[in-house]
Amino acid sequence: MSFEAWIGREQESHDTLTPQHAAQWCATFDLPVPECWIMPQGIHLALCTPDAPTEALGEDGHPARDDSLGSFLPPLPMSRRMWASSDIRFIAPIAIGAVVKRTSRVASISEKDGGSGKLAFVNVEHETVANGTLSVRETQTLVYRDAAASDALLSPPESGDGEFDAGAWDVTRTLTPDPRLLFRYSALTFNTHRIHYDAPYAEAVERYRGLVVHGPLTASLLLQLAASELGDNRLRKFAFRGLSPAIAGEQLNLVMHKCEEGYELGAFASDGRQVTKASASL
Repeated sequence: MSFEAWIGREQESHDTLTPQHAAQWCATFDLPVPECWIMPQGIHLALCTPDAPTEALGEDGHPARDDSLGSFLPPLPMSRRMWASSDIRFIAPIAIGAVVKRTSRVASISEKDGGSGKLAFVNVEHETVANGTLSVRETQTLVYRDAAASDALLSPPESGDGEFDAGAWDVTRTLTPDPRLLFRYSALTFNTHRIHYDAPYAEAVERYRGLVVHGPLTASLLLQLAASELGDNRLRKFAFRGLSPAIAGEQLNLVMHKCEEGYELGAFASDGRQVTKASASL
């Protein structure tokens, strides 16, 4: 089946950043609500979220895809979906109370053979407008993979003998994301993907070693690390890419240092396995 018909397909979503929504975002990350009412970067990830009816969800919790005109994403045959990466441009901050519109467009669809089978990549361009002002441009890459074999090794492997080297970075923050944090982030982003809250499903069906920390949750934490060092709403560009799953209940090391192009950031497991690679510039 050709998926050319989906390229250029658009979807428009609307939202309002209410004081309650802002307070819940801040509470999730143990942040104070800004007195100036200007929210920190990353809040756009919790705005204009998918609102498919429960009956329209697939087995994995994502909205089901079909070949109808109402299906924004193509019905690729691969059953496993992941948020692979994002390239974000921050143009203007978003204030509490803002009326928000997000326009999403399918920019490209490609398929290739990988070491674990066929892969499909869908690039989606998002434009977020707050109170009539363009605030965020983001290109999001989704990756689709074939279903995991029932006897496939759990991913990622158990922690090895390696050790995370904090000395290689200027700034390090260590935390342990637990199921409460994952639940709250899923609620904030209306994300019903079962790998984030249904441990039996995550392990038996998608063959993860436990609940998986959301890729954009890790990205949100890295944005907060940058803000703590550089100040709120200072970044103009931020890009992140998932390299390996982070598992709830296991230590995560968030890092940052200055480099020639701006700032390099990342997230690492305790044994040195890199979970997320990111970059930023002012």
